[in-house]
Amino acid sequence: MVEFKYGIFETIKRQVLLSSIGRTIVYTLGHICIAMTSNMIITGAQFEFALADAIIEPCINGVWYYLLDKAWTSYIPKKPA
Repeated sequence: MVEFKYGIFETIKRQVLLSSIGRTIVYTLGHICIAMTSNMIITGAQFEFALADAIIEPCINGVWYYLLDKAWTSYIPKKPA
């Protein structure tokens, strides 16, 4: 059973966390927190409005980052094995 769980976690780590989509998810979640806090502090917006803005805008940026990262990594030569 331990090997089975270890295999699942290693697969998730390799396929998601170490990939473009993994970096995109972490980036987007951090961006949501930063955008909401900044919006509330700078504009004095209510929590609900700051949260709505903080979710919509970073999600759009997350898509942009994913596309950028995929394009960027396709132009960088792969390291020899």
